[in-house]
Formats: sequence, structure tokens, C-alpha cells
Amino acid sequence: MEQLSLFTQENNLSAPLASRLRPQTLDDYIGQEHLVGKGKILRQMLDTDRVSSMIFWGPPGVGKTTLARIIANMTHSSFIDFSAVTSGIKEIKDVMKQAENDRMMGMKTIVFVDEIHRFNKAQQDAFLPYVEKGSIILIGATTENPSFEINSALLSRCKVFVLQALTEPDIRKLLHHALVDKRGLGNSTIIIEERLLEAIAVFANGDARTALNTLDMAVLNGEIQPDGSIVVKENVLEQCIGSKMLLYDRNGEEHYNLISALHKSMRNSDPDAAIYWLARMLEAGEDPLYVARRLVRFASEDIGMADSQALQVAVAAYQACHFNGMPECDVNLTHAVVYLSMAPKSNALYVGYGKAREDAKTMLAEPVPLQIRNGVTELMQELHYGEGYQYAHDTEEKVARMDCLPGSLKGKEYYAPGTEGAEKAVREKLEKIKEFKRQE
Repeated sequence: MEQLSLFTQENNLSAPLASRLRPQTLDDYIGQEHLVGKGKILRQMLDTDRVSSMIFWGPPGVGKTTLARIIANMTHSSFIDFSAVTSGIKEIKDVMKQAENDRMMGMKTIVFVDEIHRFNKAQQDAFLPYVEKGSIILIGATTENPSFEINSALLSRCKVFVLQALTEPDIRKLLHHALVDKRGLGNSTIIIEERLLEAIAVFANGDARTALNTLDMAVLNGEIQPDGSIVVKENVLEQCIGSKMLLYDRNGEEHYNLISALHKSMRNSDPDAAIYWLARMLEAGEDPLYVARRLVRFASEDIGMADSQALQVAVAAYQACHFNGMPECDVNLTHAVVYLSMAPKSNALYVGYGKAREDAKTMLAEPVPLQIRNGVTELMQELHYGEGYQYAHDTEEKVARMDCLPGSLKGKEYYAPGTEGAEKAVREKLEKIKEFKRQE
């Protein structure tokens, strides 16, 4: 009996670090506070033991399987782990039959299906009658949008919970825990600089499994000192993550220097420089969605009406970053950066809004002209709301000779289009409109 215990302990220590440190309770669980924090919906379901079938949707390594196991422990249920890759309909029906027998004996069964999106329609349908009868509580995990990958009949009987990528503070907390927990690396003295732990957290990109595996590999390749301690150095960690660690702080000066360099390179129509600064940011661990948001802003601030397609390209790049993530989205961002660099430039929208903003701040009480107010009631009409309004569509020119600015701002111009790209045509059209209005 003792030999079995020793063997089990050795076997556990040889297991991957992420497996050894798998939390057993919600108190040990890191991340997903929006679901399992005090008073949150999933936490309340567990505390009141009203667990129903559910789908966990989120990126890899955020704790979907772990959360399912914790739920099984908290509800004192039998836990069955299914793989959508290896399980067929026969295996499903055999397990469902056993679950039905257990239900008759008063025992709950939680069936966890990892990568449930890989099950075909027939396999998913095999679960449906047992979910409906309550023979099982189905918990599915998927990295894909359940709306597209899971049968509507099954999906309608499951509550969908969206799990988010872990934050860098979450990952750092997990790494510190791994260094002291006896199930992890706590039986050894590990010497590793905080900045190296931060580098692992950035590299993991929200994936706890990646973070723990990287730490484990770095420790295994660390330098063993005469006193038995293990020192993890930067060159070892660089080999583990496969790239040089660049000096970068997402909240520090270098962060703002690099995004400024990218922005100004695109503004100066220099795609080579823009690609370089983009690469500097991404390879240093910058969030690609942050870069994409800056590109969306740039498309209107520095290009605007000169090429309205630029905004669509930037938004599409942002969506592509959501779909692909790093490293696949690097080429999507490069596509957008080059397009924005080569597009005709105009800051007319940026300048125009700036002027309007200043007037708006100092003239907040300026009344809306009566002719463009909406006179929807009899009283409003008696007060001359809408009186003098000219419906532009009723005119031959599709433009009415009517002032839409307050009287004190009559004749004020905010938008001054340039002559680059499509904005040249906009400028010509606006000049014709203004000339027409002056011919009263």
C-alpha cells in the first residue's frame, strides 16, 4: 500500500506542471471573475446547487476543463471526460445508459466534452434526449462560436458562458503560485527575476497552460547551483520561448514611443518604417488588438474622406485579429499598415471636429434653430417648431437653401476638405453646394 502511494506521488511529480497545479476549488481558481466572483451568475448557480447544462466558450488555456471539474466536485457528481476527437456514438450511448442508471439511484452525472465543436450532428444529437430528461448535466468546451458549431436544439438547452483570456496579472499570480506550491515547484528553490516572469506572462498571451509549460521548461533547463537551488537566466528563457526578449513595457514610455513611431511613419507614407515599428511592437508582446484600434483611429484622423475605404480596411484588420490572434494576425495588421501608409492623406476630419468641439464647449446652451426642430405635437407647432423647414429631397438639386447652424454661428466652416485622393471630388462638390446656397 505504501509502495503504491510512493509510486503515485512520483507519477504526479512527473506530470506536466499545469496538470499538477489544477485547482480543486473555486477559491484556488484564477481568472473569470465575471463568472465565478462573489455574486456572479455561475458562482450563484454553484452555491445554490442549481447547475444546468452549459457551454464554456473561450480561447485555449483559460480554465474550461478545470472549471468543469470544480463544478463536479462542488455538486458531488460523477465526472465523465469525453474527447470529441476519439469518442463515437457507441461510446456516447454506453455512457448515457450508465448515467441513466445512476440517476435512478439518485446520483448526478456531469459529462464534460472537450472540443464539442468537433462532434458531428449525429454525435451531438446523441446527447440531446439525455440532456432533456436530466440524465446528465452536459458541459461542453469550445474555442469556436457555439452559434455556428453546435446544433441549435442542443444549444437551446445549454447556458453559454464566455471565458476570457487570462490577464497578465492573472498569469503572473499563477506563476508565483507555481513556484511555491508543493504540487508544483515548491519543493525546490527556484531563482528567477520578476522581469522574466513578466516575459513569460506576455508570451503566454492569456493561456495558463502555455505559461506553466514555459516556466516548467525554463526551470528544467536552469543552472543547478552547489546548494541545490536552480537559477533561470534570460538566455535559457529565450531558448524556451523561441525569440529574443525585447525591452518593452506596455504601460511605460517605450510603449508610447513605438506607437508614435508607427503612427508617424504611416502619416509620412513610409510603409517600410511602419512595418518595422509594427514588428517591434508585436514581437515584444504588444496586444494586437491595441495596435488594430490605433489603426482604426488613424484611418479617420489622417486619411478620412481622402480614402474612406481605409476605415473599412482598418476595421477588417481589427476583426481579423479577433478571429486569428497572434501570430497569425501579424500579416493582417501588416496589410492594414501598408494600405494606410500608401493611402492619400487628409486631416480635415480631425481638424474640423477640433474646431467644432471648441465651439460646442463654449456654446452648450445654443438653441437648435426652429426650422430644423421636429414639431411632433400641436404645442410644438404653435411654437413654430419645424416652420420654414425645406425637405431636401423635394428640391431639384437635392439641397435646400436653409441654415442648419445656430444664428450666432451662421457661415461658420468646420470641414475644409483637401485635394488628395477622393477628397478632391468632395471639395469640388462642397464648393458647388455652398455657391448654390449663396444664390438666395
